[in-house]
Amino acid sequence: MKLIIAYIRPEKLNDVKQALYAKEIYSLSVTNILGSGRQKGFTETYRGVQMEVNLLKKVRLEIGVNDDFEQKAIDAILTSGQTGSEGDGVIFVSELTKAMRIRTGEDGIL
Repeated sequence: MKLIIAYIRPEKLNDVKQALYAKEIYSLSVTNILGSGRQKGFTETYRGVQMEVNLLKKVRLEIGVNDDFEQKAIDAILTSGQTGSEGDGVIFVSELTKAMRIRTGEDGIL
């Protein structure tokens, strides 16, 4: 089992969800976050005052999948989340040692 964590642009969320659904991956958690990466933010003027914005809005997806669905999920996120410009996001994949359903206590549910 794998845990896939992806940081994507907020405007690409619907595209990524649809791509995951097309690959039969329905279980995911979505969190709105602020962060900085290579983009390093930008400066803007608000009421005549220069402000530096270095924490940008992103969306964090957490997806637990069986090994069979790992590459399908990665491909779905890569193809649907890309705009071709800096700030498209990043994907992390880590080993998931255990998953249990709370209602039934069932083990290895992914």
